[in-house]
Amino acid sequence: MSIKFRLTLLSFLQFAVWGAYLTSMGTFLAKNGLASQIGWFYSVQGLVSLCMPALMGILADRWIQAQRLLSVCHLMAGTFKLFVCFYALQAQDSLSFAPLFSLYACSVAFFMPTIALSNSVAYTALENAGLDTVKSFPSIRVWGTIGFIVSMWIVDLGGMQTSPYQFAWSAFLSFILALYARTLPSCPVKRDNGKKTLVQALGLNAFALFRNYRMAVFFVFSMLLGVCLQITNGFANPFISSFGQIEEYAGTFGVAHANILISMSQISETLCFLFIPFCLSRFGIKRVMLIAMLAWALRFLFFAVGNPGEGVWLFVLSMLVYGIAFDFFNISGSLFVDKETDSSVRSSAQGLFMMMTNGFGATFGMIIAQMVINKYVYNLPSEAAGSDVIQGWTTCWYIFALYALCIAVAFSFLFSYKHIPNKK
Repeated sequence: MSIKFRLTLLSFLQFAVWGAYLTSMGTFLAKNGLASQIGWFYSVQGLVSLCMPALMGILADRWIQAQRLLSVCHLMAGTFKLFVCFYALQAQDSLSFAPLFSLYACSVAFFMPTIALSNSVAYTALENAGLDTVKSFPSIRVWGTIGFIVSMWIVDLGGMQTSPYQFAWSAFLSFILALYARTLPSCPVKRDNGKKTLVQALGLNAFALFRNYRMAVFFVFSMLLGVCLQITNGFANPFISSFGQIEEYAGTFGVAHANILISMSQISETLCFLFIPFCLSRFGIKRVMLIAMLAWALRFLFFAVGNPGEGVWLFVLSMLVYGIAFDFFNISGSLFVDKETDSSVRSSAQGLFMMMTNGFGATFGMIIAQMVINKYVYNLPSEAAGSDVIQGWTTCWYIFALYALCIAVAFSFLFSYKHIPNKK
């Protein structure tokens, strides 16, 4: 079995675990009286990303082989996700925020590091096989998006969008991946018997990257753009489903199958992956990141002006630009970090990138987004008409679009990077 095929299966399972609940959890929470708390469930992914990916990356760099640590993390994440399902089934209509949130937080504390760990495993295996990571990784990673889509469709068509069984499905996939990770090529740890400082011993020298102005600016803007990452994951499904309160849209496909409509975003990802090597080689990281920021602004703008009826084409456009917004940021950023850092701190540097984006950025983004949405949507009087609710959502999407546009303008002036076209 070729190494590319084995890594393709790893990528498929890795993101299928996430796709089982990431875009549908908001609707599940809203149905169970926790609409005003949706942001906390998505921001906790950021909170744990402040430390867990970096710490796990340090362990993978220094003490525990990355593929083994990946297995342990998925085993723990799946176990807690199963507890989430069991609790929700037992509580039924008396679902309480504290126990549900606590169990979910424990599960994502172990899941979030697996994204960076799976990247490190893939990069190491590709290099050991003598393959170019920039050319080989995107075609492997694209199958992660396909796995995400497959999980979304299974949850939608299986009637699990509003049910806790979506967490059981995620747990099942985590257990499979925990077993599979044990079969992957080993990723040697880099032990050094020489004298080291405490910072070197713990692998914290990855933070020295902030001494480099270009890398520091890159990480800061990664954090600022990371604010956008989870907003549509958490709120797109509840937003589209809310059109069901208006008779004109109640019977539309988008309202009935919001997860399938949203999955067009991930389908777009599969196409955009193929352009990453070309775009990085041709335009360089600055222009690629700038394109991603502008795409985020369009993503939010199309949500603001669209609807699941005659304006559904605007929703479709929003889904299509998501591929550019997500891929050109996350994947290109990860490859940039891989190329700009020494192999001795590779896992730590990937963990640091994850911390800035899915950590600080996503945490602040979801907390602030929840405040904005609570003000314009969830704090409306109970007698508010469906059209008032949609108008509130529209205001929120305009605010988010303006933010992304401002970040793009600032980045174009502050990030300096001289790119040599077609040079690796």
